[in-house]
Amino acid sequence: MNDGVQMKGNKLLLLVLVSFLITSCGLFTDVYQKNQRKVLDYLLSDLPLPKDAEILKEPSVVLGTGDAISARIVLTSNYSPAENLIFYGNETPTTGWSLLSSKVGQEIDLVYTKEGRYATIHMEPKSGVRSLVVGDYSTDVVISVVHPDAISIQRPFEGLDYENLPGSPEPIEVP
Repeated sequence: MNDGVQMKGNKLLLLVLVSFLITSCGLFTDVYQKNQRKVLDYLLSDLPLPKDAEILKEPSVVLGTGDAISARIVLTSNYSPAENLIFYGNETPTTGWSLLSSKVGQEIDLVYTKEGRYATIHMEPKSGVRSLVVGDYSTDVVISVVHPDAISIQRPFEGLDYENLPGSPEPIEVP
């Protein structure tokens, strides 16, 4: 009888541990989202992000400080690409950005400029089996911001001797 009680206790303990691990992953994600949003709000305070946007950790990169920011921010939004287009069309000009170019189709590309900086916003419907089955209309958004001083040398490889690069393999002679 003790073995049965101990086995039930072990199963209950295992269930509690698994539940804790699953819920703690959600807590870590929420903390990351809050912290990342604070960083982006500080560094890119003049570029609006949808309130529901979830920032993806791995492909996002922010370089520089102050106004000299170059960044690639990858987000998902529960709004459709059309709703995100309306959001950016309404909100971005209010922060001083001017629309320079746009392409609207299944995928949407918007190019904005402000004080010499360029921001490209690429939106496309979220893809995958889940989206197809559930009828999910959410959006993958990639925002790239470039500061004018990000590329100081326009032709960095001019004058490079391609034939004598260090570590280049020797050419193979074919008989």
